[in-house]
Amino acid sequence: MHLTIVSSLDSQCREAAAARLGNTHANSAVVLHDLLDGSLVLRRVYRDGKLFERETTVLEHGCLSCTVRLDVVPTAERLASCGFDHVVLGLPPGVASGMAVTELRQGLSRPAVIDNAVLSLDPADLDDHIWDRHTLFESGFTSMQQDDRTSGEFLIGEFGQVDTVMMHAGLGAELTGHAGSGSDAWRSGMELLGQLAPHAAAVGTGDDFLPGCFDDAGAQARTRPGTVRLPLTDAVGSYRTVLHKAPRPLHPGRFRDALPKLAAGSHWMRGRLWIASAATTRIAVQGIGPRVWLESTGTWLADAQATSSKAGRTALVPPGVEPVLDWHPEYGDRGTVLAVTGRSEDVDPAEIGRLLEGCQLSDAEMARDGAVWEDPLDLSDALQSPH
Repeated sequence: MHLTIVSSLDSQCREAAAARLGNTHANSAVVLHDLLDGSLVLRRVYRDGKLFERETTVLEHGCLSCTVRLDVVPTAERLASCGFDHVVLGLPPGVASGMAVTELRQGLSRPAVIDNAVLSLDPADLDDHIWDRHTLFESGFTSMQQDDRTSGEFLIGEFGQVDTVMMHAGLGAELTGHAGSGSDAWRSGMELLGQLAPHAAAVGTGDDFLPGCFDDAGAQARTRPGTVRLPLTDAVGSYRTVLHKAPRPLHPGRFRDALPKLAAGSHWMRGRLWIASAATTRIAVQGIGPRVWLESTGTWLADAQATSSKAGRTALVPPGVEPVLDWHPEYGDRGTVLAVTGRSEDVDPAEIGRLLEGCQLSDAEMARDGAVWEDPLDLSDALQSPH
C-alpha cells in the first residue's frame, strides 16, 4: 500500500493538491477529512475525480489526534483492503503531517510506503500567516478551542516535515484580490518559502512533481528542537538568513535583555543556546513571528560523555549528522548556534553578531569557577515557556 499525506490550512489548496496527487498512480483513492463542530468528522472519498463515498462520524472526544487515529487510519486500512494501490489522505486543516505519519505507522496492520508528505498553501498568504497572533481556533482553521498554535507555528512545523510544497491560489485570493502566481505577494511568498523550507520541492500548478521522495529519517532530523537548517544559497534578496555562533556560555541576564532585539523583525529564529545558569542543559530557542520560546532538550553530549567517563563507561562518539554541530576541542558540542530569517532590511548580521558577542561570558566571568548565576529565564525548571 502506498500513501500520500496532504496537510494545509486552506481547504481549497488542500483539495487542489489532493486531486493532483490522486493522478500519480493508476489505482488511487483520494480521501478528504474535515473535523467540524460537535466532534463531527466529515469524510469524502473520490476515485478518478468522482465522489463515491460521503460519511459523517461523531467522535466521543473530537480532537485532531483522535480524528487521525479513529478515522483517517481506519479509512486508509479499509481502502487498501478494497484493492486500492495508492491512497491520498487529505488531513483536516491544522493537522500536522508528522502526527499522521506516527499514527499510520502504529495503527496500520499492513506495511505501507509513504510516498510523499505534501503541504499545500498559497504563497501570497505566507507572510501574513507567519505574523498572525491569533490561534488556529481563533482564525477558524480548526474547531478545537484548546488549539493555541498560531498559523506560523503550524507552517514552520510542516516545512520541516514535508518533502514537497504545492502552491495553489487559496480562499484568501478571492478576498484579497491578488492575482495568483502573477502577483507581487505570490512572488514574495515564494522567496520566503525558499528561506523557510530550503529542502522541499516547490511545485506550482505547471511544474513537474516527483513522487516517492519522502524521507522519514530526514524529517525527524529537521524537526528536532535546536536543529539549525539553512537555505541552499546565501544570496541576499528580499529575505535573508543570518547564522551566528558563540563558543562561550551566555550570561543569562544579558541574554534575556538581548532576546527581544534578536527576535525583532524575525520571521523565524531557531537554534540552541549554552547559558551559564543551565550550563549542562542544551536549550533550544525558537521564534516564529510574534512568539518566542525556550525549552530544554536534554544534556549536552560533552556533559553526557563526562558523566559516562566518571562512571567507567565508554564515551559516545559525537554524531556527525548536523553540518553546523561543530565539536570544539575544549567545549565539545556546547555552544550557541542561532539562525535568524527575516526581511533583509530587518535582519542585520553585524547587529546579531554584536548582540550575541555581548552576551558571552568575559574572561573574568569564565574564571569564576563554581559561580552561581542568576536565572531570570527560569531555565533551572527546564520548562517550555513562551515569552
